[in-house]
Amino acid sequence: MRGLTFDELFAMLLAVQLSPDDLSRLREWIAGIADPAECIALIEQAAAGRPCPHCGCARKHRCGQASGLQRFRCLGCGHSHNALTGTPLARLRKKELWLPYLQCVLESRTVRDAAQVVGVNRTTSFRWRHRFVPGAMRDRPAALSAIVEADETYRLESQKGSRNLARPP
Repeated sequence: MRGLTFDELFAMLLAVQLSPDDLSRLREWIAGIADPAECIALIEQAAAGRPCPHCGCARKHRCGQASGLQRFRCLGCGHSHNALTGTPLARLRKKELWLPYLQCVLESRTVRDAAQVVGVNRTTSFRWRHRFVPGAMRDRPAALSAIVEADETYRLESQKGSRNLARPP
């Protein structure tokens, strides 16, 4: 039986609304990954059969390593790339902090709180939030349904300085 690739798994997660049970199982799975190298290995394994992100050519060869990731050189266009090129995680540093930060995102922590927990600057946390949650805008429901209650609100109006008063002076 063939396992799911990372791209297939990510596409499935974007396509469905996760129930609270599914979300808790995803949190447990992420918490179970102790070593960041294991996460990078999963990403590299998923990108092994992927064509060149620049030209789409499937012919490529290994061309060294950079930042702990295998580099590839495309035989069609000559550009080099790694497993993260063309993904939201491209050019992000501090790979060892990605999983704890993802855990903070799943726990719905604020940007400042997540930055403090993980140990990064709040601007880094803000940038990572926008990289880690690209599908959040596409996950909105088509129609809203709820009970709305409205009540009267009285607000005093000041006529100070007005030339036409609605009341006697």
